[in-house]
Amino acid sequence: MSWTSLPAVIALVVLLIAGVFADHQNSIVAEQALRVDVAKEMNLVRANLEGNVNGDLQLARGLIATIVTEPNMSQARFAELAESLFREKTRLRNIAAAPGLVISLMYPMEGNEKAVGLDFRKDEDMREAVLRARDTKQLVLAGPVQLKQGGQAFVGRFPVFLDRDRPTEAFWGIVTAAIDIQKLYEDSGLLDKKRSIEIALTGKDALGRSGARFFGPARVAEDNPVTAEVRLPTGSWQISAIPKGGWNATPRNAWILRLAMLIGGALVVVPIVIAGRLFEQRHKHYADLRRSERRLAQLSERLELALDASQIGVWEQDLDSDIIYWDDRLNEIYGKPADGKPRTFEEWSRSIHPDDFERAKRDFAQGVATGIYSSEYRVMLPNGVTRHLRARARSYKDGTDHKMVGAEWDVTADVALTRELERAKNLAETRNAQLEAATARNEHAALHDSLTGLPNRRHLDTVLDAHATVSTAGSGAALLHLDLDRFTQINDTLGHAVGDAVLIHTAKVLTSTVGSADFVARVGGDEFVVVCSRDISIDQLKQLADRIIQRLRQPVPYQDHQCRIGVSIGIAVDAVGPIDGPRMMVNADIALYRAKGRGRNRYEFFTKDLQSEIVRTKRVADEILGGLERNEFVPHYQLQFDAKTLEVAGVEALARWNHPIDGLQPPGRFLKIADELNVVSIIDRLILEQTLRDFDQWQRARLLVPRASVNVSAKRLQDEELINSLASLSIKPGTVSFELLESIFLDDNDELVVWNVNQIKELGIDIEIDDFGTGHASIVSLLKLQPRRLKIARQLISPIAESAPQREVVESIVQIGRSLGVEVIAEGVETMQQAKILKDLGCDILQGYALSRPMSAREIMEFLSSRRMRAAS
Repeated sequence: MSWTSLPAVIALVVLLIAGVFADHQNSIVAEQALRVDVAKEMNLVRANLEGNVNGDLQLARGLIATIVTEPNMSQARFAELAESLFREKTRLRNIAAAPGLVISLMYPMEGNEKAVGLDFRKDEDMREAVLRARDTKQLVLAGPVQLKQGGQAFVGRFPVFLDRDRPTEAFWGIVTAAIDIQKLYEDSGLLDKKRSIEIALTGKDALGRSGARFFGPARVAEDNPVTAEVRLPTGSWQISAIPKGGWNATPRNAWILRLAMLIGGALVVVPIVIAGRLFEQRHKHYADLRRSERRLAQLSERLELALDASQIGVWEQDLDSDIIYWDDRLNEIYGKPADGKPRTFEEWSRSIHPDDFERAKRDFAQGVATGIYSSEYRVMLPNGVTRHLRARARSYKDGTDHKMVGAEWDVTADVALTRELERAKNLAETRNAQLEAATARNEHAALHDSLTGLPNRRHLDTVLDAHATVSTAGSGAALLHLDLDRFTQINDTLGHAVGDAVLIHTAKVLTSTVGSADFVARVGGDEFVVVCSRDISIDQLKQLADRIIQRLRQPVPYQDHQCRIGVSIGIAVDAVGPIDGPRMMVNADIALYRAKGRGRNRYEFFTKDLQSEIVRTKRVADEILGGLERNEFVPHYQLQFDAKTLEVAGVEALARWNHPIDGLQPPGRFLKIADELNVVSIIDRLILEQTLRDFDQWQRARLLVPRASVNVSAKRLQDEELINSLASLSIKPGTVSFELLESIFLDDNDELVVWNVNQIKELGIDIEIDDFGTGHASIVSLLKLQPRRLKIARQLISPIAESAPQREVVESIVQIGRSLGVEVIAEGVETMQQAKILKDLGCDILQGYALSRPMSAREIMEFLSSRRMRAAS
């Protein structure tokens, strides 16, 4: 290798090293850009996972608050509450409650029957997570979990404490919410085949990166993935992602870059090689020439070759005469013929694009003034093509002549590439803005009700948690829990569109009534919450509640309807702080319960006495439900006598509660609470069945009891299965009477009640009207009903011995009964004087303590047996 080839070799080595380095850097940049794209796409999936899981689990929290106030709720009550949760868009598969860690409440029941009765303490797969939820007093998200009823789900287990101040004594049990895995994956985008990335999830049972992988292939976690944390209510998952095909894919611009480097290297190396060989030839042929001339010729040739290879045009201008000399390359760039003729400044000016002329002219003038010229402009070729040129020049003195020499080259491709990069940058910024807007919309949707636009229960919990975090002693707050009255009737009769209009109207009323600093949220179907975090007095709260009630009393116009609703409000105040949000919600619920119980369309404040009363009521309710399970409700009987002969005419069965501690309890001690529990009809049925058994026993003992009267509640008459259940008892006609309260029989009766009463009479069961004279029954309703007997209320019987007007009232009722062919019974006969007066007034049957007190079935047998023995003797 000759010494003239050494520069080419060095240049080649340098270019190879630079090319390898540039290719490596290009791969690094491409991979970094790819990781950014993978992270963006992965974060969308992560946000969807967090929103979907947290949203689904949040639905179950409202149910837990109700369980705290109704820990002994029935399956029907549980299903009613849970059904409202499933109306929302959710991935919940089922919700179950396990009081005492044994599942007894389930929704939906269909398809989940195998899970009912499951004891978490005996299940090896679920025991650890359940006990961890109980001991930590926090939600535990387990999964994927193999369900007993088949399939897999993520299961959130909420510990329920009736009193968090005494957790070991007040632990109620566990509420579980099962999130369907397939729906969660689909809704979160994990199963989208159009994605350009592969995803894996690690952290079974929400243990984060330390947990086991449960979604995606193992290679994702092993191939240097992009990772992030999926934050869950408790714990987290780690999401990992790689591009499909891995990170080793060749960058899209790799071959372009390599080709450019190859061409650039060739443009450098080839001229060097050629120049070296020419120089070597010149050296051989002109060795005898002077070294200076030979060197000058070589340098001139090299320069010529370099300019030719780089396509740079050279010009020289005489600044005094404005004559410009262009080389052939510059003529080619400007589209001029390579005729070697000089050009003028005016000729150059005409070639410049009109929009760039003034700027190019200023740049040249500045270059002349400073001696250094630099400019960039567009030129218009004769064929209409527009090129972008870049010019650099420097002025110098040639004797007395002032000249400038410079170079120009075509940068059209560079300008196009720059614009393309700028467009790509703008597009990326636009897409990033769209992504941020979509994220903001998702966050807003997750925290707001789609119908009213108000914050939802999740947002409310966040606000209460924030108050609990930042509030200090003495700051205080008030919480109003509102429930619309008659909303269900409007929804059921006029349709959901009208119901939606009512809810939107309510939201507008609340936001326009409360203060600007107050927080309004919709937390359920027709339930709203107002949080007043500012200093507000009790009187101001009363005024606010009155304004809300007054404004919601106004009719809501919708098309041709004038919808009227009301609102019941429960108010809880925490005046000392720090704020306990969950406790305030429970207290407001208790106050709301009292407001509804006192007639609705009103407000009530939570007090310690109210809480004690609720606790007592709850205790009695629990004992009633337990008493029904233990058959503690039994009938006692009060004999009825013929007014003329004082012979036994029948018995009335009276419900009694044989309380294991407090002893025998009359209906006044339990009937109201039983009615709230909706179990009065169950008590009626138990009393009827026991009465029939006792009556049959008396008949077999040949004791003369013509008939037995049993009280029947209004709800019992509204039971669609009442007639079928009565028919199955095979009641002998004429032996049983049903006593119905007079207040049931208004002129405009419920069709089901009227039909049931008529069917009862078809079964041979007599109808009696109880407490006649205190209700609203009219002569028309009596004619329609055609009862067998009327029972005059004890309030009318008590004063007849001393009050003549009262006797006249009773006599008029007796006359009405006779005119209608109805027997008249007087109850509450306390003295024999009253018995004689009632006999004289024409009453048919007497009942009261003067003749017989209520007795058990055994005591009735003893009484009638002794009476029969006395008669026989």
